[in-house]
Amino acid sequence: MGRMFGTDGVRGLANREVTAELALGLAAAAARVLSEEGQFAGHRPHAVVGRDPRASGEFLSAATVAGLASAGVDVHDAGVLPTPAIAHLTAHSGADLGVMISASHNPMSDNGIKFFSRGGHKLPDTIEDAIETHLTQDWDRPIGASVGRVTAYEEGADRYVAHLLGALPHRLDGLHIVLDTANGAAYDVAPRVFEKAGARVTLIGAAPDGVNINEGCGSTHLEPLRQAVPAAGADFGLAFDGDADRCLAVDGDGHDVDGDQIMAVLAIDLKRRGRLAQDTLVATVMSNLGLHHAMRAAGITVRQTGVGDRYVLEEMRRSGLSLGGEQSGHVILLEHGTTGDGVLTGLLLAACVASQGSTLAQLAACVTRLPQRLVNVPHVDKDAVDHHATVLSAVQDAEAALGDTGRVLLRKSGTEPLVRVMVEAQTSQQADDLAEQLAAVVATELALD
Repeated sequence: MGRMFGTDGVRGLANREVTAELALGLAAAAARVLSEEGQFAGHRPHAVVGRDPRASGEFLSAATVAGLASAGVDVHDAGVLPTPAIAHLTAHSGADLGVMISASHNPMSDNGIKFFSRGGHKLPDTIEDAIETHLTQDWDRPIGASVGRVTAYEEGADRYVAHLLGALPHRLDGLHIVLDTANGAAYDVAPRVFEKAGARVTLIGAAPDGVNINEGCGSTHLEPLRQAVPAAGADFGLAFDGDADRCLAVDGDGHDVDGDQIMAVLAIDLKRRGRLAQDTLVATVMSNLGLHHAMRAAGITVRQTGVGDRYVLEEMRRSGLSLGGEQSGHVILLEHGTTGDGVLTGLLLAACVASQGSTLAQLAACVTRLPQRLVNVPHVDKDAVDHHATVLSAVQDAEAALGDTGRVLLRKSGTEPLVRVMVEAQTSQQADDLAEQLAAVVATELALD
């Protein structure tokens, strides 16, 4: 059996894989592990719990709260709030533990359980493994006055909004922004904070009913936003995902502005204000080469990591860096938070537009995205891709053909017998041709018997 915790907590089909029983057990086990680690020493522990609007989040949140309270933890139930809000409230309320019930950008039928330690950081692998082990162990339950108490964290949303406004370097007066909140966790706090910052807001995807989260809206479905921005005559639009830890944008003409472009705009602005640590941006290997060219022109170093916000965050914390993220719009600003925050990202992007007197399209033009082609090659020995002589020779030939005008990346899937072939080039035709050639080599040389 594989490890229960993935790169972003426990996630799966709600009420089949992620059940009320599992949520209760994980919450109680987490409390016991942290207690044994000495994190509750000398005080009565308390936790912050939040969720996105999925119907299954109602019973999973209730089970999580019950599990924590049964293990002697007082619980502040924050209700529906973004994941970064729970991380922030965990850190700034002095909580010993935070729990978010969400499956982020996944379909409504999924759900997940994510834990934050004191300070609002994700739990290390060793603690997650200990929690999984404790699930099957007997334990002495507290009784009487030692059981946890549960209260509604009614001021949680207001505290998060105040935190976001405190990070704003410039007001947004005069801007008209369309917000697509994916019928998700930011449906209330996002318009509140943008309006308080001075923007005129038009809302779409902001009527969650428990089943419509991420359904044809939000950062995974930009078409409604592409249409809404020009129709409203707005300056630009911002789209979040279900738990609002991601943000993508659409300019005034309805053209996409991806995570690479957003990071570039933010990096240049932070450098200008002397707030970009070591003048360095952290990005994954999947970021477009155009981002690297733009950052070089701006005097900014790009440090690369493997794919996944977890690896971006690890590098940022290890090296003392302040900005990093992914092409998907998952952007981390460590000066203001411990995890990706889509609302914060959108707010700071809007502040760049407001302060510089430029349109979003003009700012995003600092990145010229190279044509990119991605081909998935299934049913192959993915573990051989890094050392097979014929495959490596084909990659070298492709790189020689591209020179410094493009790049090649072969990456094995973490969950399937599949290799992803990515090529960036100056033209779409060259990217297509080289990607197909490399995919054919991989398919032939690494085919499974």
